[in-house]
Amino acid sequence: MSDNVPVIDEGLTGEGLTGARHILVLPDRDAAEEVAGALPERFGTAQEPQLVRDALAGEDDAEDAQWLVVIEDPTGELDPTALDALADEYDGWLEAE
Repeated sequence: MSDNVPVIDEGLTGEGLTGARHILVLPDRDAAEEVAGALPERFGTAQEPQLVRDALAGEDDAEDAQWLVVIEDPTGELDPTALDALADEYDGWLEAE
């Protein structure tokens, strides 16, 4: 069984709600931790986001790693534009679907 999961989970309920997984790409761990800490206050998120180190292909040095902040949004209520703006404040971006 693969450990890979889809970036977007569609149709989580029969009521037409679409859930999503938002991925913010940040330049380093400090920025990722600051963004993760800002999420509850700015967006009212209750679930703690997942931080993931994303080493660039062929690079072994920790300095060459980006960090991902993975945010589960089962009801699809988070505004992608606002998430992208938050990531941009830390020289990052919201990964496109």
